[in-house]
Amino acid sequence: MMIQKLKKSFPFLYAYEMRFRGASKFFVIVVISTLLCACTPRYLIVQGVANELASQDQATEEDLELVRESSAFYLKFSESVLLKTSGNLKLAEAVAAGFTQYAYAFVSFEAERIEAKDVKASHKLRGRAARLYLRAHRHAMTALEQHQPGFLKALSSSNSANWPRLDNSEVGVAYWAAASWGGYISLSKDDPDAVADLPLAIRLARLAWEKMPYYGDGALASLMGNFEMARPGGSNQQAVAFFDQAIASSAGKNAGVFVAKAESIALPAGDRVAFEALLLQALAVSKERKNLPNEVMRERALWLLETADNLF
Repeated sequence: MMIQKLKKSFPFLYAYEMRFRGASKFFVIVVISTLLCACTPRYLIVQGVANELASQDQATEEDLELVRESSAFYLKFSESVLLKTSGNLKLAEAVAAGFTQYAYAFVSFEAERIEAKDVKASHKLRGRAARLYLRAHRHAMTALEQHQPGFLKALSSSNSANWPRLDNSEVGVAYWAAASWGGYISLSKDDPDAVADLPLAIRLARLAWEKMPYYGDGALASLMGNFEMARPGGSNQQAVAFFDQAIASSAGKNAGVFVAKAESIALPAGDRVAFEALLLQALAVSKERKNLPNEVMRERALWLLETADNLF
C-alpha cells in the first residue's frame, strides 16, 4: 500500500520501474523498502525519500554506460521529489549536480565529438545541453531563494555590501548553480541576455569560493580558474593560481582539474607540449583513482589527445 501511495505521488515511477532492470530497479527497491516499516504522514514519507535520494552517491561508479542508462530515472524521480520538498538543500544540490553532470558528460561532450561529421546533430545536442544546464541552474537558484528570499536580487546588486552571504550548507548548491550557469552561458553565446549574466555567475562562484575554497576536491577552485579565463580582462596568472590551488586541494587526484587547465591555459596559449602533458597527467590520475568524475575526464582527455592535430 505504501508503494502504491508513492507511485500515486510520482506517476512515472512505475513506468521507470518496469523499464529499467539493473541498477535503477534496485535503486527503486532500496528507496521504497526503507519506508515500508514506517507509519508516517505523507509529508514525512516524501521527506524520507528526499533524504534517501540526496544521500545517493554515484561518484564511485566506474561504468559510464550504466550511469547513463540509469540517470534518466534518477534525475526524473529526484526532480519530482524536489518539487515537493523544495526546501531540502541537499536534494537540490544532488539534482542540480545530476543535471549539470549529465549535460556535460553525455550531451555537450557528444556534440563536440560529432561536430566534424554532423553539424546539424551537434547543434541539436548543444541546444539540449543548454536546456539541461538551465534546468539545473533553476533548481539550485530556487533552493537558494527559499533559504534566502531575495537571493538573486541581492546577488545582482551593484553594492557589494548587499551581496548574499552563504553559510556552509549552501556552498554546494551555490557551486552547482554557478557551474550550470557557466555551462549554459558557454552554449548560448548568440544570446546577449545569457552572456550578460556571466558576471553574476562569476560572482556567485566567488562567494562560494570565499566561504569554502577547497570545496569538492578542488572543483570550486577549478571553476574559478575557468571563469577567470572566460571573463573579459581575465588574468592568466590568476587562473593558473586557481588551477594550482585546485590540484593541491585534491592532492593531485582530480583528473578534471588537469583537463580544465589544459583546455583553459595551455590550449589558448598554443602550448601543445603543456597541453598534452596535462592530459597525460589526467589519464594517470584517472587510472590511479577510479571514480565517475575521473572516468568522465579520462574519456575527454583521450579524445582531446586524439584530436590535438585539429586544435593546434
